[in-house]
Amino acid sequence: MRAQPVLYSLAVLFALAVPLLGIYPVFMMQLLCFAMFACAYNLLLGFGRMLSFGHAAFFGFAAYATGWLVSAHGWGPGFAILAGVAAAALLGLVIGALAIRRQGIYFAMITLALAQLVYFVCLEAPFTGGENGLQGVPRGTLLGVLPLSSDLVLYYVVLAVFVAVFVFIHRVVHSPFGQVLKAIRDNEPRAVSLGYRTERYKLAAFIMSAALSGLAGATKAIVFQQASLTDVHWTMSGEVVLMTLVGGLGTVFGPVVGAFVIVGMESYLSQLGAWFTIAEGVIFVACVLLFRRGIIGELEAWLRRRRKHRGES
Repeated sequence: MRAQPVLYSLAVLFALAVPLLGIYPVFMMQLLCFAMFACAYNLLLGFGRMLSFGHAAFFGFAAYATGWLVSAHGWGPGFAILAGVAAAALLGLVIGALAIRRQGIYFAMITLALAQLVYFVCLEAPFTGGENGLQGVPRGTLLGVLPLSSDLVLYYVVLAVFVAVFVFIHRVVHSPFGQVLKAIRDNEPRAVSLGYRTERYKLAAFIMSAALSGLAGATKAIVFQQASLTDVHWTMSGEVVLMTLVGGLGTVFGPVVGAFVIVGMESYLSQLGAWFTIAEGVIFVACVLLFRRGIIGELEAWLRRRRKHRGES
């Protein structure tokens, strides 16, 4: 799509200029962390057609691991985040090895059940703080140079991490691995008949998605200086599904838009109190009915129809 380079350039310019525009950096960092989470989940659902209801386990477990290493053991934020990513990847290996043996709703239920097990571990384990979670996680200094106590410095660090994740996922999707993954998504029996060991590809995608979800959770723990049970609760898994569907399933940029819409909506509609959940549900139903491919999916479909019309005329 010819418009993609222009859109990406405008998005990067806007992200770089956020502090100059008077937008609260912490809010933007929240958007970027959830955008990373949604992109990681889209790699699994959008390109692998594996509906997981347990991705909060990787997001939250990495947040707890990072917060614990920084608070209790004095690790630097960089190494603690890497350790959180490694913990999420290992957890993804265990859960993925069990879950990919099944498909459809059975796959989804296995991921949900195992994620709930992780939730109760985080609730009962002595190092997680129980219902209070981990509070007052120090941001520290990245590589002994960048003081993350500054919201401005931390914003640009989070932005750099997000860009790296986005470029990585874009490269994976358009690599031979990504093409095989999409072939498995579209017709797994045919991929098997062509000689591909589909379970290996699906497990690799699951671990990759889990690790990137862990990176999002670990980064969020540093940004907000806390890790709580909300991060590992099943509702967090539901939110990332919502972000992916609203933005555009199977599109590279769609989850970013979906994350911005959902997080922004939560921020500005939170004043509704208990009615917020109802308002969120109504908006979600409206998006599904009006934008069945998601916001970016519908936009891409409209541009394709427009180009086709121009070619015929």
